[in-house]
Amino acid sequence: MMKNSDLNAFPQKDSDDPIELSVLIPAHNEEKVIEKTIRNFARILTTQQINHEVLIVNDNSTDNTKNLLIQLSHELLSVRYIDNLTSRGFGQAVKYGLNEYHGRCVAIVMADGSDDPKDLISFYRKWCEGYDCVFGDRFAENSIVVEYPWPKLFINRLGNNLIRALFLIRYKDVSNAFKLYSRHVIDDLHPLESSGFNLTVELPLKAIVKNYTYTVTPNSWYNRNLGKSKWKINETLSEYLLIVWKCWKMKVTRKQ
Repeated sequence: MMKNSDLNAFPQKDSDDPIELSVLIPAHNEEKVIEKTIRNFARILTTQQINHEVLIVNDNSTDNTKNLLIQLSHELLSVRYIDNLTSRGFGQAVKYGLNEYHGRCVAIVMADGSDDPKDLISFYRKWCEGYDCVFGDRFAENSIVVEYPWPKLFINRLGNNLIRALFLIRYKDVSNAFKLYSRHVIDDLHPLESSGFNLTVELPLKAIVKNYTYTVTPNSWYNRNLGKSKWKINETLSEYLLIVWKCWKMKVTRKQ
Protein backbone atom coordinates (compact mmCIF):
# COMPACT_ATOMS: atom_id res chain seq x y z
CA MET A 1 0.00 0.00 0.00
CA MET A 2 1.35 3.44 -0.94
CA LYS A 3 1.87 6.10 1.71
CA ASN A 4 -0.22 9.28 1.68
CA SER A 5 3.01 11.27 1.55
CA ASP A 6 3.82 9.81 -1.84
CA LEU A 7 3.02 12.47 -4.45
CA ASN A 8 1.96 9.69 -6.81
CA ALA A 9 -0.72 8.59 -4.35
CA PHE A 10 -4.11 10.28 -4.40
CA PRO A 11 -6.65 10.51 -1.59
CA GLN A 12 -10.07 9.08 -2.25
CA LYS A 13 -12.30 11.88 -3.53
CA ASP A 14 -15.74 12.67 -2.19
CA SER A 15 -18.20 11.75 -4.93
CA ASP A 16 -19.88 15.14 -4.43
CA ASP A 17 -16.61 17.05 -4.84
CA PRO A 18 -16.67 18.49 -8.38
CA ILE A 19 -13.68 18.09 -10.66
CA GLU A 20 -12.34 21.49 -11.62
CA LEU A 21 -9.87 20.53 -14.34
CA SER A 22 -9.77 17.64 -16.78
CA VAL A 23 -6.49 16.94 -18.57
CA LEU A 24 -7.34 15.25 -21.86
CA ILE A 25 -4.52 13.25 -23.45
CA PRO A 26 -5.03 11.35 -26.72
CA ALA A 27 -2.51 8.52 -27.04
CA HIS A 28 -1.66 6.23 -29.95
CA ASN A 29 1.29 3.87 -29.49
CA GLU A 30 3.01 5.98 -26.82
CA GLU A 31 4.36 3.20 -24.59
CA LYS A 32 7.77 4.88 -24.30
CA VAL A 33 6.53 8.20 -22.94
CA ILE A 34 2.94 7.96 -21.71
CA GLU A 35 3.69 6.91 -18.13
CA LYS A 36 6.10 9.80 -17.55
CA THR A 37 3.66 12.27 -19.09
CA ILE A 38 0.77 11.11 -16.92
CA ARG A 39 2.78 11.03 -13.71
CA ASN A 40 4.23 14.50 -14.32
CA PHE A 41 0.82 16.10 -14.82
CA ALA A 42 -0.83 14.20 -11.97
CA ARG A 43 2.01 15.04 -9.59
CA ILE A 44 2.02 18.80 -10.12
CA LEU A 45 -1.78 19.09 -10.04
CA THR A 46 -1.85 17.16 -6.79
CA THR A 47 0.91 19.32 -5.33
CA GLN A 48 -1.04 22.45 -6.29
CA GLN A 49 -4.19 20.94 -4.73
CA ILE A 50 -6.23 21.34 -7.91
CA ASN A 51 -9.14 18.92 -8.03
CA HIS A 52 -8.54 17.18 -11.32
CA GLU A 53 -8.72 14.13 -13.48
CA VAL A 54 -6.24 12.93 -16.08
CA LEU A 55 -8.27 11.36 -18.87
CA ILE A 56 -6.32 9.43 -21.49
CA VAL A 57 -8.01 8.37 -24.70
CA ASN A 58 -6.32 5.23 -25.97
CA ASP A 59 -6.46 5.74 -29.71
CA ASN A 60 -6.40 2.15 -31.00
CA SER A 61 -2.85 1.51 -29.79
CA THR A 62 -1.18 -1.70 -30.89
CA ASP A 63 1.80 -1.55 -28.50
CA ASN A 64 1.85 -1.71 -24.70
CA THR A 65 0.12 1.66 -24.21
CA LYS A 66 -3.20 0.21 -23.06
CA ASN A 67 -1.59 -2.09 -20.48
CA LEU A 68 0.27 0.89 -19.02
CA LEU A 69 -2.97 2.87 -18.85
CA ILE A 70 -4.71 0.02 -17.03
CA GLN A 71 -1.87 -0.10 -14.51
CA LEU A 72 -1.81 3.68 -13.94
CA SER A 73 -5.58 3.97 -13.65
CA HIS A 74 -5.49 1.43 -10.82
CA GLU A 75 -2.54 3.07 -9.09
CA LEU A 76 -3.52 6.75 -9.39
CA LEU A 77 -7.07 7.63 -8.41
CA SER A 78 -7.23 10.77 -10.54
CA VAL A 79 -6.26 8.86 -13.68
CA ARG A 80 -8.71 7.08 -15.92
CA TYR A 81 -8.59 5.94 -19.51
CA ILE A 82 -11.11 5.19 -22.21
CA ASP A 83 -10.77 3.52 -25.57
CA ASN A 84 -11.53 5.54 -28.68
CA LEU A 85 -14.32 3.50 -30.25
CA THR A 86 -14.40 5.59 -33.42
CA SER A 87 -11.90 5.55 -36.27
CA ARG A 88 -8.29 6.28 -35.35
CA GLY A 89 -6.84 9.78 -35.48
CA PHE A 90 -5.77 12.61 -33.18
CA GLY A 91 -8.92 14.64 -33.79
CA GLN A 92 -11.18 11.63 -33.45
CA ALA A 93 -9.60 10.70 -30.12
CA VAL A 94 -9.87 14.25 -28.76
CA LYS A 95 -13.51 14.53 -29.85
CA TYR A 96 -14.25 11.24 -28.13
CA GLY A 97 -12.66 12.53 -24.95
CA LEU A 98 -14.56 15.82 -25.16
CA ASN A 99 -17.75 13.83 -24.79
CA GLU A 100 -16.44 11.98 -21.73
CA TYR A 101 -14.52 14.39 -19.49
CA HIS A 102 -15.90 15.44 -16.08
CA GLY A 103 -14.25 18.77 -15.29
CA ARG A 104 -15.58 22.32 -15.29
CA CYS A 105 -12.80 23.02 -17.79
CA VAL A 106 -10.62 20.84 -19.98
CA ALA A 107 -7.04 21.17 -21.18
CA ILE A 108 -5.84 19.26 -24.22
CA VAL A 109 -2.31 17.95 -23.73
CA MET A 110 0.00 15.95 -25.97
CA ALA A 111 1.04 12.47 -24.84
CA ASP A 112 4.64 12.84 -26.01
CA GLY A 113 5.84 15.06 -23.16
CA SER A 114 6.22 18.14 -25.37
CA ASP A 115 3.99 20.22 -23.06
CA ASP A 116 5.28 21.44 -19.69
CA PRO A 117 3.02 20.55 -16.72
CA LYS A 118 4.02 23.79 -14.97
CA ASP A 119 2.39 25.73 -17.82
CA LEU A 120 -0.92 24.00 -17.13
CA ILE A 121 -0.94 25.53 -13.65
CA SER A 122 -0.60 28.98 -15.25
CA PHE A 123 -3.41 28.14 -17.67
CA TYR A 124 -5.69 27.06 -14.85
CA ARG A 125 -4.96 30.14 -12.72
CA LYS A 126 -5.81 32.35 -15.70
CA TRP A 127 -9.04 30.45 -16.25
CA CYS A 128 -9.92 31.05 -12.61
CA GLU A 129 -9.79 34.79 -13.35
CA GLY A 130 -12.92 34.36 -15.46
CA TYR A 131 -11.77 33.74 -19.03
CA ASP A 132 -13.71 31.28 -21.17
CA CYS A 133 -10.52 29.98 -22.80
CA VAL A 134 -6.77 30.07 -22.20
CA PHE A 135 -4.55 29.67 -25.27
CA GLY A 136 -0.86 28.80 -25.17
CA ASP A 137 1.76 30.65 -27.20
CA ARG A 138 5.02 28.78 -27.83
CA PHE A 139 6.54 31.80 -29.53
CA ALA A 140 6.03 34.38 -26.79
CA GLU A 141 8.99 36.20 -25.25
CA ASN A 142 9.08 33.99 -22.14
CA SER A 143 8.49 30.68 -23.91
CA ILE A 144 11.10 27.96 -24.35
CA VAL A 145 11.14 25.96 -27.58
CA VAL A 146 13.57 23.05 -27.85
CA GLU A 147 14.48 21.38 -31.15
CA TYR A 148 11.41 22.38 -33.16
CA PRO A 149 12.01 20.79 -36.62
CA TRP A 150 12.69 23.63 -39.07
CA PRO A 151 10.40 22.40 -41.93
CA LYS A 152 7.53 22.10 -39.45
CA LEU A 153 8.42 25.49 -37.95
CA PHE A 154 8.39 27.17 -41.37
CA ILE A 155 4.95 25.79 -42.21
CA ASN A 156 3.72 26.62 -38.71
CA ARG A 157 4.71 30.28 -38.96
CA LEU A 158 3.37 30.61 -42.50
CA GLY A 159 0.03 29.05 -41.59
CA ASN A 160 -0.42 31.02 -38.38
CA ASN A 161 0.34 34.31 -40.11
CA LEU A 162 -2.29 33.46 -42.73
CA ILE A 163 -4.81 32.77 -39.96
CA ARG A 164 -3.98 36.05 -38.22
CA ALA A 165 -4.57 37.97 -41.43
CA LEU A 166 -7.85 36.21 -42.25
CA PHE A 167 -9.36 36.51 -38.78
CA LEU A 168 -7.80 39.87 -37.85
CA ILE A 169 -6.40 38.57 -34.57
CA ARG A 170 -3.10 39.12 -32.78
CA TYR A 171 -2.79 35.57 -31.46
CA LYS A 172 0.11 33.97 -33.32
CA ASP A 173 -0.01 30.29 -32.30
CA VAL A 174 -3.51 29.14 -33.19
CA SER A 175 -2.28 25.69 -34.23
CA ASN A 176 -0.85 25.02 -30.76
CA ALA A 177 -2.70 22.00 -29.33
CA PHE A 178 -2.08 23.02 -25.71
CA LYS A 179 -5.17 25.03 -24.75
CA LEU A 180 -7.80 25.13 -22.01
CA TYR A 181 -11.55 25.56 -22.51
CA SER A 182 -14.54 26.02 -20.21
CA ARG A 183 -17.15 23.31 -20.42
CA HIS A 184 -19.82 25.67 -21.74
CA VAL A 185 -17.50 26.63 -24.61
CA ILE A 186 -16.85 23.02 -25.61
CA ASP A 187 -20.58 22.29 -25.45
CA ASP A 188 -21.26 25.20 -27.82
CA LEU A 189 -18.56 24.23 -30.34
CA HIS A 190 -20.18 20.91 -31.22
CA PRO A 191 -20.44 19.44 -33.75
CA LEU A 192 -16.71 19.36 -34.46
CA GLU A 193 -15.67 18.35 -37.97
CA SER A 194 -11.93 17.70 -37.83
CA SER A 195 -10.63 14.17 -37.57
CA GLY A 196 -6.90 14.95 -37.50
CA PHE A 197 -4.52 17.53 -36.07
CA ASN A 198 -6.55 20.28 -37.73
CA LEU A 199 -8.84 20.03 -34.70
CA THR A 200 -6.20 22.14 -32.91
CA VAL A 201 -7.22 24.98 -35.25
CA GLU A 202 -10.96 24.34 -35.40
CA LEU A 203 -11.48 24.57 -31.64
CA PRO A 204 -9.89 28.00 -31.00
CA LEU A 205 -11.12 29.59 -34.22
CA LYS A 206 -14.71 28.61 -33.53
CA ALA A 207 -14.38 29.90 -29.97
CA ILE A 208 -12.99 33.21 -31.27
CA VAL A 209 -15.64 33.53 -33.96
CA LYS A 210 -18.33 32.95 -31.33
CA ASN A 211 -16.85 35.77 -29.24
CA TYR A 212 -15.84 33.76 -26.20
CA THR A 213 -13.31 35.53 -24.02
CA TYR A 214 -9.76 34.25 -24.11
CA THR A 215 -6.32 35.15 -22.90
CA VAL A 216 -2.96 34.09 -24.30
CA THR A 217 -0.19 32.90 -22.01
CA PRO A 218 3.33 31.65 -22.83
CA ASN A 219 3.97 27.94 -22.86
CA SER A 220 7.09 25.96 -23.58
CA TRP A 221 7.53 23.12 -26.05
CA TYR A 222 10.06 20.29 -26.11
CA ASN A 223 10.59 17.98 -29.06
CA ARG A 224 10.01 14.35 -28.21
CA ASN A 225 13.11 12.21 -27.70
CA LEU A 226 11.26 8.89 -27.51
CA GLY A 227 8.57 7.41 -29.72
CA LYS A 228 7.43 8.58 -33.12
CA SER A 229 5.56 11.73 -34.09
CA LYS A 230 2.11 11.14 -35.60
CA TRP A 231 2.04 14.51 -37.41
CA LYS A 232 2.49 14.18 -41.19
CA ILE A 233 2.97 17.31 -43.30
CA ASN A 234 1.67 15.87 -46.55
CA GLU A 235 -1.42 14.41 -44.87
CA THR A 236 -2.51 17.42 -42.87
CA LEU A 237 -1.94 20.60 -44.90
CA SER A 238 -5.11 20.21 -46.96
CA GLU A 239 -7.09 19.39 -43.80
CA TYR A 240 -5.81 22.54 -42.09
CA LEU A 241 -6.66 24.73 -45.07
CA LEU A 242 -10.16 23.27 -45.33
CA ILE A 243 -11.06 23.84 -41.68
CA VAL A 244 -9.59 27.36 -41.71
CA TRP A 245 -11.76 28.17 -44.72
CA LYS A 246 -14.86 26.76 -43.00
CA CYS A 247 -14.20 28.76 -39.83
CA TRP A 248 -13.59 31.92 -41.87
CA LYS A 249 -16.86 31.31 -43.72
CA MET A 250 -18.59 31.01 -40.32
CA LYS A 251 -17.01 34.34 -39.31
CA VAL A 252 -18.28 36.09 -42.43
CA THR A 253 -21.74 34.56 -42.11
CA ARG A 254 -22.10 35.69 -38.49
CA LYS A 255 -21.34 39.29 -39.47
CA GLN A 256 -24.05 39.42 -42.12
